[in-house]
Amino acid sequence: MAVISSASNLSKYLSLDQRGKVQVEYIWIDAFGKLRSKTKTVDQVPKEASDLSEWNFDGSSTGQAEGHDSDVIMVPVAVYNDPFRGGDNKLALCDLYNPDGTPHKDNHRHSCAKLMAAHADAKPWFGIEQEYMLFDPETNKPYGWPKHGFPGPQGKFRMAWPYYCSVGAGKIFGRDIVEAHYRACLYAGINISGVNAEVAPGQFEYQVGPCEGISMGDELWMARYLLDRVSEDFGIVVSIHPKPIKGDWNGAGCHTNVSTLEMRQEGGLAAIEKAIEKMSKRHMEHIQVYGEDNDQRLTGRHETGHIDKFSYGVANRGASIRIPRHVGKEGKGYFEDRRPASNIDPYQVTGIIMESIFSP
Repeated sequence: MAVISSASNLSKYLSLDQRGKVQVEYIWIDAFGKLRSKTKTVDQVPKEASDLSEWNFDGSSTGQAEGHDSDVIMVPVAVYNDPFRGGDNKLALCDLYNPDGTPHKDNHRHSCAKLMAAHADAKPWFGIEQEYMLFDPETNKPYGWPKHGFPGPQGKFRMAWPYYCSVGAGKIFGRDIVEAHYRACLYAGINISGVNAEVAPGQFEYQVGPCEGISMGDELWMARYLLDRVSEDFGIVVSIHPKPIKGDWNGAGCHTNVSTLEMRQEGGLAAIEKAIEKMSKRHMEHIQVYGEDNDQRLTGRHETGHIDKFSYGVANRGASIRIPRHVGKEGKGYFEDRRPASNIDPYQVTGIIMESIFSP
């Protein structure tokens, strides 16, 4: 049986014998950084991505090809359990290629995978904190907000922050969606490490990782897909815009935690500081791939550094990069890049981080 089914009249069909057939949902990223999918029936349970054949779709309908030559090729690269259909059914994340076999321009995974392979001995670990906001499509306001006006303010330093990690009616809106998504990720095999309510009402975060190398991008994209699918069942829209609500409300980021084997060993703080120094020299290059409309979020307010300035510090959430307090104390561990926006492509972000920290 499937883990998630909100429609009672669907459950009886999900329990029927599939006569030895397996449904595989092929999932890809379109020209706008959104997820698309379609289903294929296969005769055997795929144990890994290479067990699945290539497929194609109409790229002229996703902004990824001209109408006169519209086939875009999908190549499965990662397979997960399907929490919606259950049983032996699978979800397959796909890379995109042109008919001539070259990587499609929207295929950022291809170059990232090369970087990760080149530095595999460094055993790079990543953990990404995906912030998002739930919206009610009827009011076009965040889920739980009053139809007219605004909820109480999110709070300021030394004042109440009523919504952050909150408990209780009137303070948290959408816990059922968050819990359903959490379970879906666990069932699928995503290394989801936690969730929490964020500073603005209707805003949440989930953390994926630690993941090594290219799997970071794969698992974050799949976790995003699962959240969109879960939210379908509740009739709620997910926004990963970095500033979903204008004004005195926190934006949404994808804080990216980074660690190499050298950073995790004794004396690793020196390697962390060396990596940060290299990244500081390419600050604006990083900003270019750290998400669209990130200037609306990186204002130097609401727990962010300013987009035009690079800074770092221990336990400083107003800096570009934060070294956690316990890392500074223990002298080893990881650092947190707080600049990436919630709508990043994780392949581009983890890729440029690898480029920078391993540059001469």
